[in-house]
Amino acid sequence: MRGDVVVEMMPADFILWRCLHGGPLRRDNLERYEQHPQTDWPVLRARNVPLLRKLTEVYGACALFAREGDRIVGTLRFYPRAVWALAGSQGFCLQQPFPAGPPQDFTEAVLPPLDALEDRTLAVHCLAVGQPGARDDPYRRKGLGTRMVRALIEWARPRGWRAIEAATYMDLDILYSLSGTAGRTFWERLGYHVAETGIEPELLKESEILQAIRREAAARGIAPDRLADKYTMRLELA
Repeated sequence: MRGDVVVEMMPADFILWRCLHGGPLRRDNLERYEQHPQTDWPVLRARNVPLLRKLTEVYGACALFAREGDRIVGTLRFYPRAVWALAGSQGFCLQQPFPAGPPQDFTEAVLPPLDALEDRTLAVHCLAVGQPGARDDPYRRKGLGTRMVRALIEWARPRGWRAIEAATYMDLDILYSLSGTAGRTFWERLGYHVAETGIEPELLKESEILQAIRREAAARGIAPDRLADKYTMRLELA
């Protein structure tokens, strides 16, 4: 890293509508994306910008930045669990169309205000630092993810949120690059506990990615029958 990194909420005048897979982002390169045959960037932008603005207006924030100068080098996106449960929300991936991402018209949904929510749980959707998937990343393992999670806790507690949850997997780099969330041990070190254990069906399908996951797991001594484990990590804020 070149200098001091500041952790802050996503400002209303800089809606980060895509993720860090293209590397650190700035105001002047956010709109300069590489063309991809399976990604319709203008359509995703038209959905993401108003949706993120609406979430910010209703709940005060929906994302955190780790910023080095004008470069966004880390992001943490979070949404009320009750919003995820709304009809049609399905998934919240900003770089994928429905159903992995929200439907195009989801911004028209009525979002319940915080004081009307029975379930005041925030759900972390993704946590990314540097350039996920890159071989050499100067921002990884520098404590930026920990700083962003702690900043979220400090922000959420006085605003009436009662818990924070994050879905995660075993501690494997390849799963981090695919899922956008740190492994189980990362969350446990921050005081989170396993609230639920399930299975990720996609990690049961034979593929080149699964073979790569097996190789990394074998190198780390992780049993192959645990590779599809999916954990819901939870921190009580009360």
